[in-house]
Amino acid sequence: MIRRLDLLDTADDGITESEVFRLALQHSIAELGCVGGAVYLRGPMSALRLVSSTGLPSSLTRAWEIVDQDGPTATARAVRSAEHAWVSALPSDLVEPSAPLLSRSGWFSVPLVDGHRAIGAITCLTGDNEEPSPEQWAFLTAVAQWAMNRLRKVPAPTGLRTDLDITPIGSWEWDVRSGELLWDETAMKVYQTDPEHFVPGVESWMKVVHPDDLPSTLAAAERTIRTHAPFEAEYRVRGADGVYVWTRASGHVVLDDQGQVTRIVGRGWASDAARSTRDALSRALQHMSDAFLSVDDGWRITFANLEAEHILGSEDEQLFGRALWDLPALRRMPGLEERCRRGAAESVATGFDVTLADTGRRYDLRIVPVPGGLTLYFTDVTDRRRREAEQAAAVRGAAERASRTAELTTQLAAATTSQDVVKAVAQRVLPPFDAQGLLVLVLEDQRLVHIGSVGYPNSFLQHMGGTHGMELSDADPAGQAVLTGEARFYSSREEWASAFSDSDVRPPTSKEAWAFLPLTASGHTFGVCVIAFDTARRLTSEERTLLITISALVAHALERARLYDAELNRSEELQQALLPLGLPTVPEVTAAARFLPAGQTSDVGGDWYDLIPLSAGQVALVIGDVMGHGLSEAATMGRLRTALHTLAALELPPVEIMGHLNDIVGGLGEHAYATCLYALYDSTDGSCTVVRAGHPPPLVVRPDGSAYFPEVAVNPPLGAAFPPFETTELKLSADTLLVLYTDGLVESPHREIDQGMAQLADLLPREACCPDLEDLCDTITAGLLPGGPTSDDAALLIARLHTVADRQMAAWALPEGPEAAGEARRHVREQLTQWHLDDLVMTTELLASELVGNVIRHARGPIGLRLLCSGTLVCEVSDASLTMPRIRRASETDEGGRGLQLVNALCERWGSRYTPQGKAIWTEQALPGAGEPGDADLPATNAGRPS
Repeated sequence: MIRRLDLLDTADDGITESEVFRLALQHSIAELGCVGGAVYLRGPMSALRLVSSTGLPSSLTRAWEIVDQDGPTATARAVRSAEHAWVSALPSDLVEPSAPLLSRSGWFSVPLVDGHRAIGAITCLTGDNEEPSPEQWAFLTAVAQWAMNRLRKVPAPTGLRTDLDITPIGSWEWDVRSGELLWDETAMKVYQTDPEHFVPGVESWMKVVHPDDLPSTLAAAERTIRTHAPFEAEYRVRGADGVYVWTRASGHVVLDDQGQVTRIVGRGWASDAARSTRDALSRALQHMSDAFLSVDDGWRITFANLEAEHILGSEDEQLFGRALWDLPALRRMPGLEERCRRGAAESVATGFDVTLADTGRRYDLRIVPVPGGLTLYFTDVTDRRRREAEQAAAVRGAAERASRTAELTTQLAAATTSQDVVKAVAQRVLPPFDAQGLLVLVLEDQRLVHIGSVGYPNSFLQHMGGTHGMELSDADPAGQAVLTGEARFYSSREEWASAFSDSDVRPPTSKEAWAFLPLTASGHTFGVCVIAFDTARRLTSEERTLLITISALVAHALERARLYDAELNRSEELQQALLPLGLPTVPEVTAAARFLPAGQTSDVGGDWYDLIPLSAGQVALVIGDVMGHGLSEAATMGRLRTALHTLAALELPPVEIMGHLNDIVGGLGEHAYATCLYALYDSTDGSCTVVRAGHPPPLVVRPDGSAYFPEVAVNPPLGAAFPPFETTELKLSADTLLVLYTDGLVESPHREIDQGMAQLADLLPREACCPDLEDLCDTITAGLLPGGPTSDDAALLIARLHTVADRQMAAWALPEGPEAAGEARRHVREQLTQWHLDDLVMTTELLASELVGNVIRHARGPIGLRLLCSGTLVCEVSDASLTMPRIRRASETDEGGRGLQLVNALCERWGSRYTPQGKAIWTEQALPGAGEPGDADLPATNAGRPS
């Protein structure tokens, strides 16, 4: 309590009387937890006049505007006794009609004492019907004393006084049944009537009322009789001098036992001074373009101008005196009351936008606290907010377009291919312009060729000429844009038709608006970018300028991308040229292969594979990968593949071949590396010699479908290894699958190489029995690379191994003397007869005789003879010497040197190779006819193909 009194003492000395009453009343209610209260001042005769209220509804305060000083209310008791008064709930038969809540509530009141006389009282309505404690009575008395002290400091105003002025208030009583009207002496003065000539009837009153005010006043009286609501009216009365003055009247009805109105009892007082001031203000406010309202502390409307009446949808008499929140137009604004009350509680001017639900108009609502209430201004800002929204949208649109242009510039700078450029335009240009179609055409051999599009069906692209394009002509907008280098804009199909009224050119699709933007770079126009819209659209000058600017960026990026595309195409052509065009068909294996280049944005790589036929049923299976991407890596791959073919043709051991390849890679520079796996398979005994340099191990799939990765010795990559290389010998049965691959097939940024190898092993056993290796290659690549090309090349080589049957091979040991040649001829003749190869007997006898004689003359035993019939006829003679035969041109006087010339003439090809016991010299002849002696041959083989 003491803190509240201290807080009241901090109020400014210059505050108004109404502010004094408001503060005193609010702190009293807050301290005692009351539901509402009022301040009354003494008037003439026995009237107490309401000057301030808080927390009480307008229907109640209107009934209590004038309270009888002699009545039973706590207010009347406090004023009469000049002491505090408490009134609990009274019986209804003792309650005045002006105070109906006395029968249900408790009231307490403290007087406002000036000297020894009470001039008014502070009255509060309790919520619990309990009398205040002594401490609370002391606090209320102190508040009342503070209020009186402050009122004495309020300066006297010039002209009419306000709150503490004693305004003459007259009493009147009207019998609505007989029409009798009674005025007291003060009422005679208020209504400018001489008591001697007054006739107690309603006609006397009607004679003095201004004719213009009479209808509305009578209507108010009729409404009171009909609804029993309090009577309120303000009207002019004529004085003795003929001059009209303003008066106000209020009253309440008195009912009989049947609830019918018998009398209206009320008060009347002069309001001319207040009305004059209000009229002056009203005239200034009435015709304001903004809606203006004033409300009192209880949010009752005390004034509303014409615009307020218009936007709130009510008549003036319906607005005046009504609670603001009873208006339907305001009740339909969610949260408005809460925001207004919060602004009023802060006692500072505030403002915010509101929208009327009925009209959709937008208003700027300003709330300004004033003494005794608030003023509210409604300014129509619908058009202003729309312009601001449009401007903001334009700014946002410009900012968004600028941002997207910056993003487009960045994306175009990173674009490497033509498709990258088309994708960047589709993502960064179409959305901000709300466009739905994109078509990019470039000029090739005087034809416009489509290189990328968005939002067009395939039928339309075929209409444009497909991959061949359409002829360049000025009879269509695309051709005009290219030929003139100027942009063309068509906002509708009608505008297009009007531009080409002399020709049959019509829009080929359902699009409704277009922008044809020439692509010009380095002073040369080489294409057109077409932006299309699904609905008619007229681009602003700003948008057209921006599109033309963007087309310049696109043109430079596209020109650079086309150069890259051309370089990439040449690189891919080189890479394909360096790879095998097809795998050779050999009886030793059935093979298929795949090569998948990296994605379009990657350079060419150095992955390769090979199948190299060798002698006597042997074949080399090779796969490798030059580390890095680019033309130099592709060229390195070509060099290694060529060298490998040459070394394999010399039939060097795999260890020596890898050693020579290591020297080649090492000579390319310290940063040149390659991985390689070389597998030498011998179909005569099923042996396979494997050597790998930094490459993933092969996968072996047995005929029963089980798969495993054999433990093959690991050597460093080529270029980093130090020979000799370590080899691994495998023994593989017929129909085994040997799978070679590069790391690009099993490794990716989202998959470790071990996971990829395990997935490869899972794919193969289920398909191992598949007779078509081409389908198997497709299955593996689809399973391991479901998304197509990755960031690295991938190569795959699958070989089904075959073995030479015993009946297709014959071997003999020969004596080391001269008789060995004759014995060799006999073995050849007998075996070829058994194989039904009689046509080859004579030639093969000569070859065997010459090879055996050469061994007897130049080498040492033991001597061996072997015949192989598997696709070709191989005749092989072996010895223990390491000296390799060399063919030379013999002179006319030489006695020897012509044997190998004869061998070379009699067979298709011949050669020699080292063996664990020495060397072997072999010849190869084609089989006659179909080349298949009965069922001795192996099944036909399929060549692999790159894809």
